[in-house]
Amino acid sequence: MSTNHPPIAAPFTASFPIRSEADIRRLEETPLAEALTVRSTYEIFRNSAAAFGDKTALTFLRTGNPDDAPIRWSYAQLMNGIHQTANLLHRLGVGPDDAVAILLPGCLEYHLALWGGAAAGIAQPLNPLLTDEKLVSLMKAGRAKVLIAYGNDVESGMWSKAMRLREQVPSLTTVLRVAPHDEAPGSPGALPAGVLDFVTERAKEPADHLASGRDIQSSDIAAYFHTGGTTGAPKLARHSHGAQVFTAWASIKLTGQSAKDTSINGYPLFHVAGVLPASLALLSAGVEMIIPTPSLLRNKEVVANYWRLVEKYRATSLSAVPTVLAALANVPLAGADISSIHYCRTGAAVLPPELAARFERLFGLHVHESLGMTEMAGISTITPPGVNGPAGCVGFRLPYAQMRIVALDSNGNASDRDLPPGEQGMVLFKSPNVFSGFVDPADTAKAFTADGWLATGDLGWLDDEGRLNLSGRSKDLIIRSGHNIDPKVIEDALGAHPAVQLCAAVGAPDAYAGELPVVFATLAPGASATEAELLAFTGERVDEAPAKPKSVIVIEHMPMTNVGKIYKPQLRAMAARKVAESIVDEACASLGLDEAARPRVETDGESALKVVVDAAAAGAQAAQLHAQLQQVLGRLPFKTQVVLQ
Repeated sequence: MSTNHPPIAAPFTASFPIRSEADIRRLEETPLAEALTVRSTYEIFRNSAAAFGDKTALTFLRTGNPDDAPIRWSYAQLMNGIHQTANLLHRLGVGPDDAVAILLPGCLEYHLALWGGAAAGIAQPLNPLLTDEKLVSLMKAGRAKVLIAYGNDVESGMWSKAMRLREQVPSLTTVLRVAPHDEAPGSPGALPAGVLDFVTERAKEPADHLASGRDIQSSDIAAYFHTGGTTGAPKLARHSHGAQVFTAWASIKLTGQSAKDTSINGYPLFHVAGVLPASLALLSAGVEMIIPTPSLLRNKEVVANYWRLVEKYRATSLSAVPTVLAALANVPLAGADISSIHYCRTGAAVLPPELAARFERLFGLHVHESLGMTEMAGISTITPPGVNGPAGCVGFRLPYAQMRIVALDSNGNASDRDLPPGEQGMVLFKSPNVFSGFVDPADTAKAFTADGWLATGDLGWLDDEGRLNLSGRSKDLIIRSGHNIDPKVIEDALGAHPAVQLCAAVGAPDAYAGELPVVFATLAPGASATEAELLAFTGERVDEAPAKPKSVIVIEHMPMTNVGKIYKPQLRAMAARKVAESIVDEACASLGLDEAARPRVETDGESALKVVVDAAAAGAQAAQLHAQLQQVLGRLPFKTQVVLQ
């Protein structure tokens, strides 16, 4: 391998404030090959270490108590650790085509695993909350050679999981154990064969160069990120070094963050938002990044003390998904000085207008929205500081990127018919940070249109300033008798009620209409409201008759994905179950059966229901009840099995 590394370059900096699409075009006046010469994430860290040296790069909070002393790593220490990690992995046989699986909570070592893993091979961050079966599937698909795992079970049972995984992934040769920050030296005792201590082994390696001599190209694959994975088989998306570098560069050009800034990064690092726009971009520009305990923003102490942490560390930016912002809106300032924050941003889901208004009212912070996705290395559009848009406005396209809005075809997919500004359709992109396809070519084919545009599945429209405004996901449309209903219309209406904390509208299966809109809601702490009151409130604010919800269902906890998005497949299953239970009640009433004979309705996964008729309880009418339910439930557009036992 060549040892001719490119010369040290300057860290990424903003050229000028971005306030309009004309400013984006001004950036594009310089050819991209001249504007961006950095080819790999490894070069980013070399450049940052040379520029910032002893300046703090990472600050790890041991607890959520602002008075506790953190652990800090400088840019030079981080670079040394990346070198040692890459060299250790090289010694363990990891080459450019080998995956390094990562099963860690929020910790300093995550950044060694990510960037050292990408310098030696391909980093593969894993969601620790996935089942063993799905983790094994992902590691087999990536042919993971090494697993870097957390050394205890306090965080999501990670160590036990790692020990089970090593028995089931044939390509895995070594597990590197990362000791928790508060572990006493020597306390784990002897490690099993094939398991090594990460700190001990790393210390044996040189910290000033890559022993492999690898000269990383922009087209080399840096990471595998899994998409979805909560239902069905997760897909492995391939990110090139060039795509990740472009995300970091473009993010800094549009947000203007610099070595003067400090940011609390509470996103999990198995997710692109936490790794790329919220980590790599900041570290490419000399920002100090705070890791708020191993549990991140799942740590209730961190959330309860969030504003005091902002005051203590003088955080200049706040970045969190809308559901976390909703939780922070319930945390009083209590005198904390948060005047250091000059940029508040969100992504991952459309921001409810009422939450945006509440945040501005309570904290004086305008929430700037961005759009990001795994298939675009974490960022697609950005609303820069100083550009205030309405809720749902996710900002400008990236420089050198192309964006289209096209009409949907009869199947809800992208057509080839472009729509003018103001008209809603599916959002398509071509961009330097579009991913290199999925590991499975069949999945890749589905991600792009026939003429090579990335089909996002997001629905949106362009305003007169060239900014993208999102309304939702094409797969979340509620289709009632062939009429497409945007759930955001319903959610915005109900979200304006002062008692509502979070809400989400989905389609409930209906034999005649296909789907009928229903909406689930959680209430703000201490608030009260009846479902009838909330339904009337929503109905008054939804103009379109077919979109008026049939019911409002108040639940204690909103189902969430592991990155804080509202998880609609589970809500759809809950809505289907309520429909089935109502049909069961009607059938029992028509046959004069009492509660003891009532069949059980079970959720069989998130895409099917199972109704169990107890023959003994229903007696002589069991067969009739079974047949009646089979007939009525069989008309629903939802997989339902009726069992007589």
